[in-house]
Amino acid sequence: MKKAVIYADGASSGNPGVSGIGVVVALENKTYEISEHIGIATNNVAEYSALIRGLEKAAELDAESVEVFLDSELLVRQMTGAYKVKNENLIPLWRRARELSSSFRFFSISHIPRELNKQADKLAKKGAAPPAARL
Repeated sequence: MKKAVIYADGASSGNPGVSGIGVVVALENKTYEISEHIGIATNNVAEYSALIRGLEKAAELDAESVEVFLDSELLVRQMTGAYKVKNENLIPLWRRARELSSSFRFFSISHIPRELNKQADKLAKKGAAPPAARL
């Protein structure tokens, strides 16, 4: 079974503000890094966008099993059902993430301390940087 391990993070300069996402997907001895600018968004929108992008990449790579690590306790608790999604702007993103996560034979999502998510954080900050700094 092809297993993907995903580290994802979102960054926002202001809340809302200029935002970016960072994702690291490890699958079968290969690592894929994603750093993208997503425009003006809140930090939570950026976090969900990173999660969704990571799940989409895992699906593109034909992963059957996915293990996700985020430093956003809110997102992890919303995804596991411990917290209800109350913010109207997050509901469509939560639905998309749930839809994608259910397409895998196995899916888990865990909260990790920020210091264990450094590469995804670095990629997210790069995505949220001014255009000249993203080069």
